[in-house]
Amino acid sequence: QGYYTRRGGIGESGDFVTSPEISQVFGELIGIWYISEWIATGKPGAFQLVELGPGRGTLTDDILRVFNQLASLLSKCDISIHLVEVSPKLSEIQALMLTGGKVQSNPEDKSAYMKGVSKTGIPIFWYRDIQDVPPGYSFYLAHEFFDALPIHKFQRTEKGWREVLVDIDPEVPDQLRFVLSPSSTPATENFIRPEEMRDHVEVCPEAGVIIQRLAGRIEKDGGAALVADYGHDGTKTDTFRATEYNLPILIFQGFRNHKLHDVLRAPGTADLTADVDFSYLRKMTQGRTATLGPIKQREFLKNMGIDLRLQVLLQNSCDGATHEQLLHSYDMLMNPKKMGDCFNFFALLPHHRLVHPDKKHKPESKSPLPPVAGFGELLLK
Repeated sequence: QGYYTRRGGIGESGDFVTSPEISQVFGELIGIWYISEWIATGKPGAFQLVELGPGRGTLTDDILRVFNQLASLLSKCDISIHLVEVSPKLSEIQALMLTGGKVQSNPEDKSAYMKGVSKTGIPIFWYRDIQDVPPGYSFYLAHEFFDALPIHKFQRTEKGWREVLVDIDPEVPDQLRFVLSPSSTPATENFIRPEEMRDHVEVCPEAGVIIQRLAGRIEKDGGAALVADYGHDGTKTDTFRATEYNLPILIFQGFRNHKLHDVLRAPGTADLTADVDFSYLRKMTQGRTATLGPIKQREFLKNMGIDLRLQVLLQNSCDGATHEQLLHSYDMLMNPKKMGDCFNFFALLPHHRLVHPDKKHKPESKSPLPPVAGFGELLLK
């Protein structure tokens, strides 16, 4: 009965709009990021692009367009697309967007439930779980994915940490309410660190498990993961609001028709999201990979050359309406009061991508490593 399983209202006509829906530039720059990393690691002969929760497929579509535009650079590389999607409704929309609807269900293959070929001739596979994606040198993408995973919520009390639970309201039997656990729960024992300073904490164990899997794959097979989401670096304490039962809790927003919606009303009809704790993701890599970020979306996109790309698009467009749209979408993505500061970028990379394996013994033995695009200032030669 879940929101994404039944509907998944992304886009102008849905419940919320994501960055790829706002501007093609967003996806193009992410496509450039992967190509930059592919070049930096010596142009391997094949790579998989694996997207977790691909929404309507807009982001993958924009990335594929970049791959097509740079086909001469990628001509000797065997590329395949692997989408991890649990929603039957959204996988249909993705198939239409990416292949024009030319897909087939895949009963003979136990892992991929559907396969097709992109409009540019690249094979695409659909999976229900990241563990089903075949091993190999891969680029992973998680855009507004982790914020939709279920969380545990905790509150510090005079008697110690208590978990925030959902209960049936005894006064209104068809309504739900938040309550505090009467005593400590297994989750409280396992997820609250002794050094925790905050009074309200959210933990997403599923995000931890997925990050562990990504880190393990990147450590073993190479590649990189790019995570873009709204969240914080283990610092947020002032995002709580009071429910009508006067229980202060961290912001736990529901979106419906582009408006905030009571999270406990009509479950399954609104998109539930919670801020991503990037410090938790970093901790859950368990040192298997290096991490970069989180950095603000506006910084990342600026470092990726969004200003240059905007100028080119403005020069190439003749009509005023397109100009207006380009400037409006740029403002949406970059304005600190809009998406510019809400969203963060975070990357997982193999350790050798940032430190030469033999640097300790022979400091002068290798040429300097190329910088990681997006996470450092853009220098134009």
